[in-house]
Amino acid sequence: MAPKKAKRRQQQGEGGGSSNVFSMFEQSQIQEYKEAFTIIDQNRDGIISKDDLRDVLATMGQLNVKNEELEAMVKEASGPINFTVFLTMFGEKLKGADPEDVIVSAFKVLDPEVTGSIKKEMIEELLTTQCDRFTAEEMTNLWAAFPPDVAGNVDYKNICYVITHGEDKEEEE
Repeated sequence: MAPKKAKRRQQQGEGGGSSNVFSMFEQSQIQEYKEAFTIIDQNRDGIISKDDLRDVLATMGQLNVKNEELEAMVKEASGPINFTVFLTMFGEKLKGADPEDVIVSAFKVLDPEVTGSIKKEMIEELLTTQCDRFTAEEMTNLWAAFPPDVAGNVDYKNICYVITHGEDKEEEE
């Protein structure tokens, strides 16, 4: 049994480049991904399968997911989706994203007084008139995820955090 384990570790380190995936994330992020993996791995066999995806989607109310859609999801991985592969997939998706400080600096250009927020109207105008323009539905989704305060200001640091970490910071009240 031991020689097989050693061979398996060696193969993972060589082919997929996944041996360094854990260094891409903070320990707290790895723990969050591990919790998500455990939720998705419905049968607890250490591999996310098509059936696991079907079951977890059903728990979220998506009951009529087509077999082809599930197969496409599973095929995004190069092989069986264990935790390391799962983490590698997230790393690949995030590879193109700029670091949080770079994104915050871009927003600061629109915030010369460094208040940490930008007027909703300014963001909306930029996102609907420049480059890859947002649709009305995308704007509605943005404001649902990041509602402006009563004065119409949007906390751009929270948006930057979500872009780079994938979830809202705990808001202090």
